[in-house]
Amino acid sequence: MPTTEESDERPAPRRMRADAQRNQEKLLAAAAEVFASAGVDAPIRQIAAKAGMGVGTIYRHFPTRSDLVVAVFHHQIEECAQAGPRLLADADSPFAALHRWVDLFVDLLVTKHGLAQALQSDSSRFAPLHAYFLDRLLPVATQLLDAAAGADEIRSGTHPYELLRGIGNLCIGHDDDPRYAPRRLITLLLQGLRRPGPT
Repeated sequence: MPTTEESDERPAPRRMRADAQRNQEKLLAAAAEVFASAGVDAPIRQIAAKAGMGVGTIYRHFPTRSDLVVAVFHHQIEECAQAGPRLLADADSPFAALHRWVDLFVDLLVTKHGLAQALQSDSSRFAPLHAYFLDRLLPVATQLLDAAAGADEIRSGTHPYELLRGIGNLCIGHDDDPRYAPRRLITLLLQGLRRPGPT
């Protein structure tokens, strides 16, 4: 009899963990959207409304605002990092995969600029974010560039750090001037990597 009760009770914690995981994913997505549009000082109740949950639920997951900011940034980085190999496997060519991944990277930079106030603060909680950003994304950029160069689609010798840094620089000021569209220039940058075809 105890054995039956134990076996009946085992699945419940797994379901609760799965529900909690889904709620956290929903919360992080909502927070990222709010931070990108309103900055990291946006009211927590605005994030709660966007996520469709109570303010208390947010504080149970993330006791402080800095905890939430760090979690959002990590979540965005992980999504971008994990997308690289998937795009490389599914795209028609390595260059197409690189281009699509750069689009995701630019999306991340938009969110990152929304978090700039936190990243520039003196809080020790935010200090490791830049290193984490590079540790996760440089290997993905390297993989995509190497694949495109190996397929003879781009010139070899492009340094991943320079590419990511250059894209980041092109994104600066995108939200201050409606006349400036960094994605168009980034597309031109990527086209500049292409190996010239036969004449």
